[in-house]
Parts: sequence; C-alpha cells; structure tokens
Amino acid sequence: MPDVWIPAPMQRITGAPDRVQVAGATVRQVINNLEQLHPGIKELLYDEELDDITPGLAVIVDGDVSQLGLMERVTDDSEMHFLPAIGGG
Repeated sequence: MPDVWIPAPMQRITGAPDRVQVAGATVRQVINNLEQLHPGIKELLYDEELDDITPGLAVIVDGDVSQLGLMERVTDDSEMHFLPAIGGG
C-alpha cells in the first residue's frame, strides 16, 4: 500500500500519525480510503466544487509533483506527500 505522509497541520486536525499506509491505485482512491481511516481529512485535501485537489495544495508522488491531480496513478510502493504549493512572482 502507498505510504502517505500527513502534514503537521493536518495531523492536529485529524489526530492522524505523520505517515499511514492507505490502499488505492490513484490519488483519488487514496484520499477516499484515507477519509475512511481519518474522517475529516478529505475536506482538507479535496475541493468538491472543483472535483480536484484543494487549491494551494500540491500532491507529490514518488518525488514528483503530480500534474494529473486525482487521476495520478500510485503503486503499492509509492510514497505520497500533500504539501502547500509554493508560489512565486
């Protein structure tokens, strides 16, 4: 199962540990399964109106920023991070 690293601000809200293993073949499936383990975390990761990752949040899968968002594929040995997106200008 993919390893999902939970950012510190979300750990306080959900009571989740810093890392959990969650089943799923896509980012969407992982988020849905993560919600089953830690109710309330999905609203921090997913924007229902946009049907996408919450704006300002980046999904890193195996060291690469996901360009596919919820459709990004993950494997059993994937490592996922949800991090605030860094903007510049």
